[in-house]
Amino acid sequence: MPNELETVVLTRDVAEVGLAAGDIGAVVHRFGADRFEVEFVAGSGETVALLTLTARDVRPLAPSEILHARALVS
Repeated sequence: MPNELETVVLTRDVAEVGLAAGDIGAVVHRFGADRFEVEFVAGSGETVALLTLTARDVRPLAPSEILHARALVS
């Protein structure tokens, strides 16, 4: 389970806010064992989405993974 301030990877699309599986976010708050407030930001630093997600919706970023950029489609 990720802790606060850890980087996580979204495991599913969240079309209503333009996020796709594989997008990177940061855990800003942890609610118990299975719920997390996760912030996703654009390259400008602007918050794209702040979502409450479960452990099924995110996974830790592996040390061997490379970050990737994509244009946000709304």
